[in-house]
Amino acid sequence: MELHVIERSANAFQQGLTERQILAVARRAFGPGTEVRSATELGGGMYNTTYRIDLGGREEPVVLRVAPEPDRQFHSEQELMRAEYASVPWLAPIADLMPRVLAADFTQAVIGRDWMIQSFLPGTPAPELLGSYPKETHGAFFRQMGEITASVHAVAGPWFGPVTGPGHARWSEAVVTSLRLISEDVEGCGLDAADLRKAADAAQAGAQVLDEVAVPRLLTGDLWTVNTMLAAAPVPTICGVLDMDRTCWGDPEADWTMRMARAKQDARLAFFDSYGRPEETEAGAWRRHLYEVRHLGALRLERHRLGNEAGVEDSYGAVAEELAALI
Repeated sequence: MELHVIERSANAFQQGLTERQILAVARRAFGPGTEVRSATELGGGMYNTTYRIDLGGREEPVVLRVAPEPDRQFHSEQELMRAEYASVPWLAPIADLMPRVLAADFTQAVIGRDWMIQSFLPGTPAPELLGSYPKETHGAFFRQMGEITASVHAVAGPWFGPVTGPGHARWSEAVVTSLRLISEDVEGCGLDAADLRKAADAAQAGAQVLDEVAVPRLLTGDLWTVNTMLAAAPVPTICGVLDMDRTCWGDPEADWTMRMARAKQDARLAFFDSYGRPEETEAGAWRRHLYEVRHLGALRLERHRLGNEAGVEDSYGAVAEELAALI
C-alpha cells in the first residue's frame, strides 16, 4: 500500500491512521480479500480525518472519513458523523449532489473510532477554483447555494435539536441547551464562558420570542464554499456538496449558511435571489443576534483547538457586541 499522509504534530486534534488500520477498515467494509493500493490523506477539513482510497479491482476511488476519538470530541460536537449518517434520508432533495454512503461502522471495534466510506465526488473544491472565475460570474455560484439551502430548509422534522436526538418540543429549549453545552466546553478548555452563559440566560428569558419558530426545519449546519465541489464550466457550477455532519432541526435563520450569506455586501447577496428574502422583523433581528453568539461560541472552540489564540481573544469582543443587542 502507498500511504500519503499530512504531517501533523503528536498532539494535533486530527490524527491519522496506520496502514494496518486502513487495511482493516477496508476489509471490514468490502470483505477479507480486499486490497488497498493507495491511501492519500486529504486536507481541507478541520474535524474528521479523510482519505482517498484506491482499491484493487475497483476503478473508482472511495473516500474514507474517520471521526476523532470519542474522548477528544467536545460535548457540543459529539458524534457528528452519526448525525450525518442519520441525516441522509432527510437530505433526499439534494441527494444527486451528495456522495453515496458505501459503508459505515459505529461499533468502534476496528479502530476505536467511528468511520464512514463514501463514493468519490468528481469536481474541484470550490475554494481552489472559484477565485479563477471573473468576479461578475460569482453571483451564479451563490444563487445555486441559495437554491440548495432552500431545498434543505424546506424539509420539516420531528423535533428541535440534533437529528439523532435528544429532541426538544420547543426551539427555545434547543437553543438554551446548545449554548450551555458550548459554555461547558469552553470552560473545559480553561477559557472564560461567562459571556456565553449570559447569552443562554437571555435565550431562556426570551423563550417566547424563540418559540415563534414553531416548525423544525432541517439546517445544513455549516454549508458554504468549503463544502462544495465545482464542475468544469464557463461559470461557477456546483456539482457536489460535502460534509453534512452538523445538520440539525431548527430555525433556518440559525443556519451557518444564512450567517455567511449576510456576512458581506458582495456577490454572495445573489444567494437571496434564489433562496428568497426573509421578512425583516424586530423579533427576527433579536433571534439573529442570539444565533450569532452561538456561532461565535462554536468558533471560539474551533480556534482554541487550532491554537489560534488571537482568534479566541477576538471572539470575546464580538460576543460582547451581540450581547449588547440582546440584554
